[in-house]
Amino acid sequence: MTEIRNPILPGFNPDPSILRVGDDYYIATSTFEWYPGVQIHHSRDLVNWRLVKRPLDRVSQLDMRGDPDSGGIWAPCLTWSDGVFWLIYTDVKRRDGAWKDSHNYLVTAPAIEGPWSDPVYLNSSGFDPSLFHDEDGRKYLLNMIWNHNRTRGDKFGGIVIQEYSVVERRLVGPIRNIYRGTDRKFTEGPHLYRRDGWYYLLTAEGGTGYDHAVTMARSRDLFGPYKTDPAKHLLTARGTQSYLQRAGHADIVETQNGEHYMVHLCSRPLDATRGIPVDGKDIHADDVRRSPLGRETAIQKLIWESGEFPRLAHGGNAPADTVPAPDLPPHPFEPEPVLSHFSPGGLSSAFQWLRTPEPERLFSLSERPGALRLFGRESPGSQFEHALVARRQTDFAFRAETKIDMSPGDYQHFAGLISWYGRFKFHYLAVTADEAGARLLTVYSCPANWPDAQVEYPIQPIPLPETGTVRLGCDVDGAVLRFRYATEGDDWRDLGVELDQSAISDEAGNGPGNNFTGAFIGICAHDSSGRGRHADFLSFLYEPR
Repeated sequence: MTEIRNPILPGFNPDPSILRVGDDYYIATSTFEWYPGVQIHHSRDLVNWRLVKRPLDRVSQLDMRGDPDSGGIWAPCLTWSDGVFWLIYTDVKRRDGAWKDSHNYLVTAPAIEGPWSDPVYLNSSGFDPSLFHDEDGRKYLLNMIWNHNRTRGDKFGGIVIQEYSVVERRLVGPIRNIYRGTDRKFTEGPHLYRRDGWYYLLTAEGGTGYDHAVTMARSRDLFGPYKTDPAKHLLTARGTQSYLQRAGHADIVETQNGEHYMVHLCSRPLDATRGIPVDGKDIHADDVRRSPLGRETAIQKLIWESGEFPRLAHGGNAPADTVPAPDLPPHPFEPEPVLSHFSPGGLSSAFQWLRTPEPERLFSLSERPGALRLFGRESPGSQFEHALVARRQTDFAFRAETKIDMSPGDYQHFAGLISWYGRFKFHYLAVTADEAGARLLTVYSCPANWPDAQVEYPIQPIPLPETGTVRLGCDVDGAVLRFRYATEGDDWRDLGVELDQSAISDEAGNGPGNNFTGAFIGICAHDSSGRGRHADFLSFLYEPR
């Protein structure tokens, strides 16, 4: 029997919403501050997946300049009804303190490839919106509601529902709070299903960390009351040593053959941060678990008998590493190329950038044929215009390389290869210049040291030839990152320092931006003088090891 190996979407791919249309399956996942917004993957067998679209790709749909780290696009919901794809999403403008500014929108399209409409504004009462299409053709928006008056951590006020009028393109009628969750608290991520005369409400609870869980309740009436499953949690990794941790925030799909599968987010902490020695070396003896790959998407097979609550097919409620695949014809896709060359045709689909709907202000593929020209913008701490183009880290061990051609005029102009989580978590191998204008190589490191957010300098600057390309590389093995470089005609030279790659993770640090995204590896350019001086990148390589 063919098996599905988890996670099915490795690397930063959280909050999955799954949909089947005919023989095609789609999963939409959160992208937070990365542009374009929402990732949609496609499969025909639930085993093999390929990224097919990021639909929020223009200023009229999404502008995240100013959004905080781990703000932006939260928990999209993808559905199909009336011959149209419906995509609901949140744009979070503030996520710290007592209040959250979370604005919910709807876009539609006749096909996954588009064209996707301009958005309809829905509400701002909370996040994790979901659209339910009832059997009578009426449509309802669900979302968690944010209660800023609560003085403790749980400001999650329950799941609310309101009708959406397709004709009026707005929410109408009363707002009803239909479910307040269990004692696990932090009730969010609602999805609603109609089955056997019941309305089944699936929610996420426990927060998105190591207490995360999937909870189900049901009612004969759409507006409740909803009674929680006697088993309480359909899925959780809490208190287990499961390979997949932080399991929660789920959605369910039925196959052509009547089988049921549930997708959910999860993370895979590094062995070195589970308190398990790696090569005789325990990097984090205090057992602070860290997951550089962020929150990923996994899948579980369900047994859902008529009139009953669903259960995991393998028993219990802990996530399984592998699950039986459905009886569908295999449908593999071509593997992603290891080496990216740059051409005017556009960036590889693996790449994204931060926040802005105007990428022409950040980079150009036409000004120098065969190169990606990045225009130095604001500092690595910017929440507005930051010239950084990167791809997800999808493997615990990999190598990445780029070739850069730049002539920095002074130390305010710098560019290079970066391992990135957010504004306070990065390792950056940069070509720059000293006060006299001589070209050199340096490393800027900010290993999650909030609240100081001070950049560390783990090497002495290395002089470089005045002209010529420079190859920049990094090798990551679990919790360790090592940078290397080579000038024209020379072999690679290791910089001789080990940096903490586990700091480039959800759990590291205690400041803004924790918990929600994942590690990226990419290229960037900065010019803190404001002159927008450029750097040219001739290639980019990402190869798992």
